[in-house]
Amino acid sequence: MKRILILGAGRSSPALIDYLLGHAAASDWTIRVGDLDEAMAAGRIQGHARGEFFRISDGDEGQRQREIAAADLVISMLPAPMHPAVGLVCLRHGKPLITPSYISDEMMALDADAKAAGLMFLNEMGVDPGIDHMSAAQLIDRLTLEGAELTRFESYTGGLIAPSCDNNPWHYKITWNPRNVVLAGAGGAARYYEGGKLRFVPYHQLFGRSTPVEVPGHGYFEGYANRDSVKYRSVYGLDNLPTLVRGTLRREGFCAAWHVLVQLGLTDDSLILSDVQGITWLDLTTSFLPAAAAVDPEGFIQAMTGASQATMDKLRWLGIFDQEPLGITSGSPAKALQCLIEKKWVLSPGDRDMIVMWHRFGYRLGGREHTLESWLVTEGIDETYTAMSRTVGLPLAIAARLMLSGQLHIPGVIMPTSPDIYRPVLNELNALGICFNERHS
Repeated sequence: MKRILILGAGRSSPALIDYLLGHAAASDWTIRVGDLDEAMAAGRIQGHARGEFFRISDGDEGQRQREIAAADLVISMLPAPMHPAVGLVCLRHGKPLITPSYISDEMMALDADAKAAGLMFLNEMGVDPGIDHMSAAQLIDRLTLEGAELTRFESYTGGLIAPSCDNNPWHYKITWNPRNVVLAGAGGAARYYEGGKLRFVPYHQLFGRSTPVEVPGHGYFEGYANRDSVKYRSVYGLDNLPTLVRGTLRREGFCAAWHVLVQLGLTDDSLILSDVQGITWLDLTTSFLPAAAAVDPEGFIQAMTGASQATMDKLRWLGIFDQEPLGITSGSPAKALQCLIEKKWVLSPGDRDMIVMWHRFGYRLGGREHTLESWLVTEGIDETYTAMSRTVGLPLAIAARLMLSGQLHIPGVIMPTSPDIYRPVLNELNALGICFNERHS
């Protein structure tokens, strides 16, 4: 019997755990799930005969050592900064590791040791990053084999709300870590290539420079650049590609309204608010404005930012002008904003989310210019088995099955751009209804 250890049982884990439990009897696996919230871990197992759960004791290094030592494969669904520490323990005990998160410098530092130990540390194996890499690599390999010369690659992905469940003016609800929603883009300037030139977008301009994106059959969206697209030229084997940009999708109007929150300072995570008992949202909002603005804060903000009436309607609906308490006793404006959006953007019972992914390639072939668009649109089942959970969890689960069955073994700290990974994973995702469409011009 082989044991799969899953660390973390949050929003993105249900489909992962269900898939592995569904294959556990035939494959002779035990699925052991740990979380800081033991009840959540137990709920994900649902009494399955092949499932186990436990409470992760925060800061208990001995527990982490014991759990990883007893596993045959580790899947870390913990916050991204914790993956390297998990990786170090996996190295110590000779255990392979899978994560859905971007490869950090600290994780990459484990590459040589993982190779020497013959261990596969597979990262960026969710949806974005993950399915985006696999689908892009598949198309790049296909076009290259056909003799195409690639000239541009644009890729945008968004976790959104299904149109039938869209009932707020932001056209958005939370399906993943709400802290990451609030701090999106705040880690530094976005970098990408356009026309052979390196471009930068500083955080305070990021949401004010969105790009319209039309997804065939699904209308228009807007995208903002991810933090670092530059490194993916080498990842995709396109070191001289003139244009490469990766970004995030939102519904039209979202970026303009979020841009105002950034300008006001309400996404700031460095300013610590203390003794905020009795402070209302209106108090906090006006504290970022000159004293003269207190007479008409909404009018001042609209004049200062040039916001449209639709943008002001979104801000008003969100509640930043309300006489309601912040909901925190201390912390940053970003923490307060997180508390607010967790209430206002909550998935209601029966709500379905939607993942939208869109690639566009420009290339030369046969002396002519061509464009290839490829897109994925998939909806969730309900507020638990979301499209986010399926598109993050299923690639991880499929990779775990391939690794444990001996069909996949590439030592080192890697991402899923190899045909040995993307072919079987994309094929199975397609069979599960997570599939792409294409349009050529």
